[in-house]
Order: sequence, then structure tokens, then C-alpha cells
Amino acid sequence: MAAALAVGGLLGVCSRRLLGAARRVPVANALRWRSATTGAVVTPPEVKKRPKAPEVAWQEDPEHEDVNLYEKNPDAHGFDDDPFIDLWNMRIVFFLGVSVAIVLGSTFVAYLPDHKMKEWARREAEILVKIRETQGLPLMESNYFDPKKIILPDDDE
Repeated sequence: MAAALAVGGLLGVCSRRLLGAARRVPVANALRWRSATTGAVVTPPEVKKRPKAPEVAWQEDPEHEDVNLYEKNPDAHGFDDDPFIDLWNMRIVFFLGVSVAIVLGSTFVAYLPDHKMKEWARREAEILVKIRETQGLPLMESNYFDPKKIILPDDDE
């Protein structure tokens, strides 16, 4: 009996702590537990509030000056400050980007599976035509299944 009361008291303590944390209330204000066996009142040590983090005002770097690349190089692409290197970096990046896109894209399209299995159906039909020609059968029949092999129930049933 005493163990059940102790477990119930601990569950109450935990639930109060969780609710206090959710409400951002200090734990010490809402927590107090009385022992069922000895009658002692248990309270946790006093919880101090955390000091607030110091607020730092945002400051720009006073030494840094914004340099307009377009004044120095009106055709700047943003790869480098030097116009010659900037131009060649742009050419290399775009050449490789387009080349990779074309090569990988065409490889992807080439290895796509047969859409709606049209190619497979054509190959299968050609194989069946060759088989029927070698056996001397007509290429197409009106019955898909051989009517002699179909067993129908009697009229009485």
C-alpha cells in the first residue's frame, strides 16, 4: 500500500515538473511532496533563474568597404576579381555544366525502360509469326483458345 502511494506521489511529481517545464515555471514553486509513510515534506533545493544572455548589438565591420566589381569590370560574372580569370571560369563552368547535363541526360533517356512495353510486344509478335509460319498455321485465328480443348458443362446442369 505504501509503495503504491509512493509511486503515485512520484508520478505526480514528474507530471508537475513536465507541466512546469511546458509553462516555463520554475520547478521549486510548484513542487512539494509529502511522504505517505513518515509524513515528511520533501521540497527540492531552490532553483535560481538563469542569467540572461548578454545582448550584442550588430555592428558592421568598419574596415570593409563594398567594392563594386562592375566599375572595374562591367562584364563581371562573379567568379573572380580579375576579368581574365572571371571570363575563363565562367566559360569552364558553363561548358562543363552543359556538357554534363547533355551527357547524363542523354544517358538517362537512353537507359529508360520500354514505355508501355511496345518494343517487347513487337518482338514477341514477330517470334509468334515465325513459329506459326514454320508450323503451317494461319497467322491469326478468330478464336484465341482452341474450341476443342474447352470443356463446357452439359445443358442439364
